[in-house]
Amino acid sequence: MLFTVAGCNINFHAGIMAGTSRHDREMAVNAKKQLSVCTDPVESLRLQCLARGSSGIKGLGRTFKIMDDDNNRTLDMKEFIKGLNDYGVLIEKEEAVAMFQRFDRDNSGFIDFDEFLLTLRPPMSNARKEVITQAFRKLDKTNDGVITIEDLRGVYNVKYHPKYQNGEWTEEQVFLKFLDSFDSPYDKDGQVTKEEFLNYYCGVSASIDSDVYFILMMKNAWKL
Repeated sequence: MLFTVAGCNINFHAGIMAGTSRHDREMAVNAKKQLSVCTDPVESLRLQCLARGSSGIKGLGRTFKIMDDDNNRTLDMKEFIKGLNDYGVLIEKEEAVAMFQRFDRDNSGFIDFDEFLLTLRPPMSNARKEVITQAFRKLDKTNDGVITIEDLRGVYNVKYHPKYQNGEWTEEQVFLKFLDSFDSPYDKDGQVTKEEFLNYYCGVSASIDSDVYFILMMKNAWKL
C-alpha cells in the first residue's frame, strides 16, 4: 500500500505503520508470558493491553472516552470497572477496586483517566516522545490538535493506492482507512487526537527495544 509524501513513495504497512507486525507478535507473546507471573494489578493491566498489540492501550483509552458522557475526563468507580469489563480485561473486582483507589489519590471518588493512561503506558524515553510529537505536528497541518481528512489532503497523494487506482475506493475512503489505523475498532470517528497518536505509538514503542531503531523507523516512515 503506497502513499506519496512530498514526492516520495512510502509503503504504508512497512513504512508508516513502521513494519511492526513481527514486533507486535513478539510483544504479545512476551506480554502473555509475563502475565502468568505478574502480581501487580497495574502491570497486569498494562500487559493485558500489550498482549493485544500496539493498539491495546489506545483501545482501552477509547473505551474510557466513550463512557465519559459529560466529557469531564474523569471516571468514578462504577464507570472504571464497567470500562475494564467492556474492553474484556480479565481482572477480579477486588483488584479493580484496589487499582482505582491507588489512582484516586485525593479520595474524591473519581480518577483522572488521562493520568491513569499516562501511568499505564510503557515507559518511553524523551527522545522517542519527541519524534512521535514531530510526526504528529507534520500531519496536523491545521495545528488544531486533531488529524482529519482535510489535514491529510495536504500531505498525502493517494494516486498510488491500488484500491484508488482500480476505482474501488475514493480518495476519502483511502484517507479514512489511514485514520482508522489509529482509531479504536469500536469508535471510529475519522479523526486522530495527539493522545490517540501517542497511545498508538506507545504500543509500537513497547515492541522495539532500541531507541536508535525506533527513532530511525519513525523518521523514515514520516520523512522527518
